[in-house]
Parts: sequence; structure tokens; C-alpha cells
Amino acid sequence: MKDRNNQLMTVFKELVAAGDEKHLKQLLKDMHHADVAEILSHIGGKKEKQYLLAQLDSDQAALVLNELDAEDVAQLLQEVSPDRVSEILEEMPFDDAADFLRELPEDDKEKFLDLFEDQDAEDVQELLDYREDTAGGIMTTEYVAVPDNITAAKAIEVLREIAPDAETVYYVYVINLKNQLVGVISLRELIIADPEALVSDIMRKKVISVNVHEDQEDVARTVAKYDLLAVPVVDDEQHLIGIITVDDVIDVIHEEATEDLYRMAGTYSAEEDETLSRFSTAFKSRLPWLLITLLGGLLSGQVLNRFEEQLNTVVALAFFIPLLIGMGGNVGTQSSTVTVRGIATGQISSGTVLRTVIRESMVGISLGVVMGAIIAVAAFIWQKNIQLGLVVGLTMLANMFTAATMGTAVPILLKKAGVDPATASAPFITTIIDIVGLIIYATLATILLGLF
Repeated sequence: MKDRNNQLMTVFKELVAAGDEKHLKQLLKDMHHADVAEILSHIGGKKEKQYLLAQLDSDQAALVLNELDAEDVAQLLQEVSPDRVSEILEEMPFDDAADFLRELPEDDKEKFLDLFEDQDAEDVQELLDYREDTAGGIMTTEYVAVPDNITAAKAIEVLREIAPDAETVYYVYVINLKNQLVGVISLRELIIADPEALVSDIMRKKVISVNVHEDQEDVARTVAKYDLLAVPVVDDEQHLIGIITVDDVIDVIHEEATEDLYRMAGTYSAEEDETLSRFSTAFKSRLPWLLITLLGGLLSGQVLNRFEEQLNTVVALAFFIPLLIGMGGNVGTQSSTVTVRGIATGQISSGTVLRTVIRESMVGISLGVVMGAIIAVAAFIWQKNIQLGLVVGLTMLANMFTAATMGTAVPILLKKAGVDPATASAPFITTIIDIVGLIIYATLATILLGLF
């Protein structure tokens, strides 16, 4: 695939350099818009990009530009005539146009919005008014809906008129006189139905829908749960105002997964979710989490300072600190990762919280028993000190139990508090587990070595 892309790039560069519009247009026409977007991104300077864009018809240009970063598109369109830009924007689905405009500075947003026809501009602006991470922010208003009081034959006539402008026609939504969603019919069901049958008699009345203000992650779960190609969006009065198609849901899943991955590493910011973020953006997004880790390290130092007497008495205690802390951190990270994913996918709900915490705690205890026994025997053989082996083994058991419990409970508690649980992972939980692990180690060493 890489060799093929390199060959295509070479061909494109040669055609652009030669000004061979005939062969260039034919080659572009036969290519998928995603491949054209990749070529456009890497072909060279601004003039070459402009020339390549000029060879695309408006429909294909809209698809291609939708694959590119919004800021790059805005720069690319600066040198294009307003009429040409207007033609391209008019070919974009309203939700894609809204996504494009949402990423632009306010001045550029207004400039491009003015290039839409009045009614289309209103539709796009309506989408822009919703928060981008809600159902309203990712929906499109280009859908197929028919009244419930017409016949199947009449509904097909309506489809012929409005379907060309709709984003998908797999589902035909049914509305009443108040524009409220009352049913749904698949295109297949409508075609094979008795032409004289009323839509209200053949529609399915149990419709899966989402509220316009619902979070996009919840929308994605709904689509995945019910295997939908599209889901209708309604307001608080059940008025049908848009639909969300599966391609937008895939984008949401990708976006949320990327966001959670960055958050779990303590590096996330909206601006850093780009291939090449600015130095200042990367610095500012990562510094707070590293400061938390630094503070945790200082607190750990204070714990070790109070542990000084025991360390001086039994120097070998220090040998096992990295191992005990590292193992606790690993178990905590494993539990938090499983928990964050369970919350994100909806597998962990209010009814399963207690069961989840107990299960992970039992896993922590089981792992602690095995690993504690191994490290206790190793410590005894290495240092010929049974008391030391007992302290290290029990600390390993306690650390793993504590780490597994905290790694599960903290994300759940943050979720209940309205905080993204992904932020509870690596830097935050690991720092807490390190401090708690040292306190457990110091306490057990003080008690058990004192007894012996």
C-alpha cells in the first residue's frame, strides 16, 4: 500500500508539473475521496494544492476537504473565488459543514457562513448552536421523514422528492402533524408494503431515539447496542430535529478513544489532539500532571524520612522499595484501565459498581497472595532474615489489594462527581498508590520488626 501511494504521488507530481489537466482529472475521478485527500495533503506547496483542487468538481471537492484539517482547508480556500467556495460548501452535508466551521476562528467562521444560501446558512448555524460533544452537535438535519397519515404509495412519492438531499434513506422516519417522531419504517418495508396501506399501520412504533442534548458517548453506545445505521434525534417534546449516522458515530468512538488514551497518560488537551501540536500546548497540557507526580514524590520522601530509623536498623528494607512500589502501581493501572473502559462502554453502571469493586479487590488479594509468597521466600533466601521476608510478603499482599481497590474505586467516584474518569489513571492513581504503599511498608516494618 505504501509503495502504491508513493507511485501515485510521483504520478500526480508529474501531471501537475506538466499541467496535464485531462489525465489528472480522469485519475482523480477514478480515486476514492479519502485517497485524494491524502495526496492533496502531501503533494507539495500551496500552488500545487490549489491546482489539484481546481481539477475536482464541487461534489468531490466537498468530500475531499471534509477529510482534511479545518485550518488547512480554510487556508486552501483563501485563494479560491467566493463562488467556487460557495459551490463546494453547498455540497457538504450540513453536519460536516458545521464541523468544519466549528474549528475555525470566529472571523473565518462568519466569512464562510455568509457564502451559504440563506436557508442553508440557518440550518448550519442551528447545528453550530449545540455543544459539539452532544447529539445536536454531531447530527445532520438532512433526513427522510413522512407523515403518518399518508399511504405507502404516497410515501414513496415523497421519498423520490426529498431523498436526493438526505444523508441516508435506509430508515424512513414517521412524524405526526406536530412533527413529533411516532414511528420508523425501513426502506425495504415501505417498498413491499400494500400501496394503499397507511403509513401509521405499517410503521414500527417503538423507535430508538436520542435527546438532542445527550452526550455523544451515550449516543455511540446506543447505536452500538442496537446495531443501528442511523439514530433519530429529538428535542424534549419529541419533535424530530435530525439524525446521526453511523459514520459520525465511528468518528465519535475514535475521538473519545483518543481522548481517553491521552488523559490516561496525563497529556490531554483539546489542542494537543493533533499530530503536530505546538510546543507551548504540549508543555501546558502535561505540566499539571507532572507537578502532581512531583508533589507525590515529595510526600513519598517525607514517608521515607519517617521510615529512616527502620531503614538504618534493617538496611535490606530499602532493597525492596522499588519492587513493592512498582508492583502496586502496575496493579493499580491495570484495574483503573479495566474500570475506565467499562465505564466508557457502559458495562459498569450504578447497578454493577459494588460487584466491580469487590471483583477487582479479590483479584488484588489473589495476586497479592501469590506474589507476596514469592517475594517473601526470595527475601528470606537472599537476606537470611525471616522477619524481613514476612514484612515484604505482607506488604506486597496489602499493596496489591489496596492498589486494585483504589484503581477501581477512584475512577467510579470521579465519574459520579462528574469528572472524566480517564483523568484518574496513570499519574493520579499511581502517585496515590506509591504514597499509600510506602505508608503500609513503613507501618508493617515498624510493627513486625519491633515485635521480633
